[in-house]
Amino acid sequence: MRPAAAAPERAAAIVILAGVSGALHVAKLPPAIAALQAALGISLLQAGFLLSLVQAAGMAAGVAFGALADGLGLKRSMLIGLGLLSAASALGAMAQSVALLMALRVLEGFGFLLVVLPAPGLVRRLMPPQRLSRVLGFWGSYMPFGAALALLTGPLWIAAFGWRAWWWLLAGVSLAVALWLARAVPDLRAPSVAAAASPWGQRLRRTLSARGPWLVALTFAVYAGQWLAVIGFLPAIYLQAGISGALTGVLTALAAAVNMLGNIGSGRLQHAGVRPTRLLSTGFIVMGLAAVAAYAEVGGHGLPASLRYGAVLLFSMVGGLIPATLFSLAVRLAPDESTMSTTVGWMQQWSAIGQFAGPPLVAWVASRAGGWQWTWAATGICSLIGLWLASRIATLLRGHCGTMSGR
Repeated sequence: MRPAAAAPERAAAIVILAGVSGALHVAKLPPAIAALQAALGISLLQAGFLLSLVQAAGMAAGVAFGALADGLGLKRSMLIGLGLLSAASALGAMAQSVALLMALRVLEGFGFLLVVLPAPGLVRRLMPPQRLSRVLGFWGSYMPFGAALALLTGPLWIAAFGWRAWWWLLAGVSLAVALWLARAVPDLRAPSVAAAASPWGQRLRRTLSARGPWLVALTFAVYAGQWLAVIGFLPAIYLQAGISGALTGVLTALAAAVNMLGNIGSGRLQHAGVRPTRLLSTGFIVMGLAAVAAYAEVGGHGLPASLRYGAVLLFSMVGGLIPATLFSLAVRLAPDESTMSTTVGWMQQWSAIGQFAGPPLVAWVASRAGGWQWTWAATGICSLIGLWLASRIATLLRGHCGTMSGR
């Protein structure tokens, strides 16, 4: 039986909600660090590992998990991933050692990949082509929305009920979303069963031998690296400036949340006919200029604090054009229907690499300069690389259009 007319939008919304559920697990740790230090005596170094280990799976094997998701089936992969997130969070709520928490963070990283990698391909199959770019814009906001939600609600929940209850809450959220997805989202198969059944090694080779997946993946890396470097160090910068911890959390959450506006705007602009490479170029140019406004100093003085924060908001908001555009390009530039999750996995892998490399690069520049005033130089290099990659994507898209018109 075919779903009712409203079913595709409702089903796509549930898929996006599953992504938000995964993002909550990635971002649940920062609000809990102080409580974990008090309860388990973890060191700052151990806290750093707990923060980064959830990215280990994506950095080491994102493309392999994408190929696995293509082979498992998109809906089944998401259900397995949500189950892993729920189980790992429930076990973490009962953990008595830091070592076990670290191991479970790695497991959460695997679950996160199995949720988010097949999602764009599933959305593509759910939605008619004329509405796809708009919905993928909403999908691109799953991570900043989840991060902002965790940063805002986590401290309140932990203060009232403790960090273990925070872990239990998110375990329940993922389980509830899994049950909802299982009931409400149709189990759509790839148009070519033979292609979907091809060995994962073949899907991997087809993906890595094509130019498109490489270009979108590297572009995501230079975006993610600079975005996390700027947003991730905001609490430290604000505390150095004498801003209270509570206000620091609100300001950082807002800076992460406005990224959603760019993601949603990207979908609407693509739907209106704006070229995706123009959106990429706009995002990178504004990120580069906003970082200069936020951090550059002349004679030891920069812009007033309010204008600097405004520049950070602009950096995050207009930068949000980039991830949603890249998700849209990933499903267009995948070699075929059976490699969409593999292509998104390759993009996710390079995103994790960028997130791993970006903050240390900015921290190294800050330590050498004795402050944050040269942060714009490091992020500016990323923006310049992003602009060059956008020009290569534009060339590739023109070639695709020429091939299609010649058929």
